[in-house]
Amino acid sequence: MKTRLLYFWESVRTSFWFIPGLMAFGAIAVSFIMVAVDRRVHLDSSFLAGLMYVGGPEETRAILSTIAASMITVAGVTFSITIVALTLASSQFGPRLLRNFMKDRGNQIVLGTFIAAFMYCLLVLRSVHSAPEPLFVPSLSVSFAIALALANLGVLIFFIHHVSASIQADRVIASVYAELLEHIERLFPEELAEEIGEGEEEPAGLEAEEDGHHQAHHIPASHGGYLQAVDRSGLVSIARKNDFVIHLRYRPGEFVMVGSTLATVRCTLRPDESLSGQIAASLIVGPQRLPEQDAEFAVHQLVEIAVRALSPGINDPYTAISCTDWLGSALCHFAGKSFPSAQHHDEDGKLRVVDRPVTFLGITNAAFDQIRQYGRSSAAVTIRLLETLAKIAVHTRNSEQRQAILRQADMVAKAGEESLPDANDRLDVQERYRAFLEALGGTALFTEPSVGQTLSRKT
Repeated sequence: MKTRLLYFWESVRTSFWFIPGLMAFGAIAVSFIMVAVDRRVHLDSSFLAGLMYVGGPEETRAILSTIAASMITVAGVTFSITIVALTLASSQFGPRLLRNFMKDRGNQIVLGTFIAAFMYCLLVLRSVHSAPEPLFVPSLSVSFAIALALANLGVLIFFIHHVSASIQADRVIASVYAELLEHIERLFPEELAEEIGEGEEEPAGLEAEEDGHHQAHHIPASHGGYLQAVDRSGLVSIARKNDFVIHLRYRPGEFVMVGSTLATVRCTLRPDESLSGQIAASLIVGPQRLPEQDAEFAVHQLVEIAVRALSPGINDPYTAISCTDWLGSALCHFAGKSFPSAQHHDEDGKLRVVDRPVTFLGITNAAFDQIRQYGRSSAAVTIRLLETLAKIAVHTRNSEQRQAILRQADMVAKAGEESLPDANDRLDVQERYRAFLEALGGTALFTEPSVGQTLSRKT
């Protein structure tokens, strides 16, 4: 339940309407407060003449109407500019990058400011009275509305600058990278010690911990979509109460087919339908990937920008190279992190949940496979891939990480040998591969000769 609430709150918090909605409700509250203050506080007329608004009911209505009309007009223009920016971002960087633009705090606050000013003026306007009713002109409230209108001019200038800067490729890439670092620190908080393996395979003691749970009950997916979040603590609690061991078949970010097995329950007695429903409810499946528990989400965003830049219609290798640089930096951070265990135990130390872990090899493949495949005919991209892998090699902590980047470097070197028509370009690729091997610390760590070594011996 906690995971589902956090998932809902994150969806609301990053939506385009949440901040403007809060600001609109705030404007309603401020309008009533300001009018109430105007009714109770009578300031000296000389003070009002010098600093505050002084005017009759008709002039006050005209000013408030003008400000309200201008604010809603500017809000419409702001919304139109935002839609144009989203369209441009979708075509240039990919539709999955729209989420980053929609949750941009600057755009949300700007739109909320104009809407809040409109609602404030509209509500203050209704409090202005003239004869034969008791005369009332909320001078303080109108003065605040005028100050708000002047401040919104600065907000409009900021918005134009902000939108212009936010659609620049380098700014978008840096923003996605910053989000990726946040997810790395949140999902992988522990540092990795030197020369400690990750252990993708289940430990030998896993069967012993499952001893006595002879039956296997499969829980199917009622609908398809991407696995967005897993309530692991809830699953551990369910498994402990019923003496289960739950094996998850998907990890966040993977696509779930309708009717496929979401989880397998190892148990002594077959669970009833209500328990199966509780387990299925602990796995949130939705129409799109979300970054809250998906370690590869931001990696795929950077890869998407790079792949689009390498398409024949755009043909922008510089953007692809920039993405490669930032991905290399992210892999250096991943190399220093301890990946969470696939096994989750209860308070008594008994195994309760086994999920599919994220591995350094999987992250490396997600970062570089598609860029290598789509950029194999570009000498600049191929060379930069090898240079980036050499930089990552310096930060590797164990043999599994070195094997992962060696595998990637072998494929890059082979792709360059096969796809680059110019001999000098191939020589440059081989030179970068040798530099990569030196950064990796030689080849004595590996038992099998690599493809890149075979290619380099040809020269």
